[in-house]
Amino acid sequence: MDFRDELPVDHRLARVYRVGAGLCGVALLVFGCLGLSDGLAFFSTTGERVAGLSSNGLLSLISIATAVVLITGAVIGGNTASTINIVVGGLFVLSGFVNLALLDSGANVLAFRIPNVAFSFVMGLIIATFGMYGRVSARLPLDNPYWRHRHPESVPPGVTGQLASPPGRTGIAGPAH
Repeated sequence: MDFRDELPVDHRLARVYRVGAGLCGVALLVFGCLGLSDGLAFFSTTGERVAGLSSNGLLSLISIATAVVLITGAVIGGNTASTINIVVGGLFVLSGFVNLALLDSGANVLAFRIPNVAFSFVMGLIIATFGMYGRVSARLPLDNPYWRHRHPESVPPGVTGQLASPPGRTGIAGPAH
């Protein structure tokens, strides 16, 4: 089974995925660049304030790398941007939990504080929501391409041409079925 076959192509929701990835990527890029321009120590566990958050050089570098991933997803667009947003959003939330556990320890190499944890949770949920918009719901409308692809037998008669599923693609494992 090829994962790409589970996703529709060329849908109007792709714009939402692109804009969400792009905006969040730009915000992280600005934060990371501000941190690096201040010449922060790379492995300081106390960190310094940058844009209201605690940061060090390592966190600034990770923020820039994450921004590049999100902006690349925005440039590619479509299902790729959606998947990148979901994965990066999940990693942000996971990072919030991990760094919450490491707050007052010597293992706090990203110099996180409570505002950073809150930012990580909020940004993670925002990014993941952009990625899941129109893709994950218990009640997707009948014209939603994700619903149509998952329920091809339930497409109402007379609208099959308008709501037809995208053609199968050849994947790594061979032709899609």
